[in-house]
Amino acid sequence: MHLDIITADKNLYTGEIEAVTLPGTAGKFQVLKGHAALISSLEKGKIVVKDKGGKQEFEVNGGIVEVLNNKVAVLA
Repeated sequence: MHLDIITADKNLYTGEIEAVTLPGTAGKFQVLKGHAALISSLEKGKIVVKDKGGKQEFEVNGGIVEVLNNKVAVLA
């Protein structure tokens, strides 16, 4: 599954991942390979990315996530 985390200033992360946990406005949720298509708003919190190298965390102040065809795009 491919993930892009983009802010107004820079691209925080681009790469292949196993899972991502996101701070949704209705609560945290996780996206895995094969997840159904969705668009959701995000609140301030941590994005936790699990890839082959381990886990990485990114602090965001909110944003939007789109999941479609095993591609996850986060605009924070």
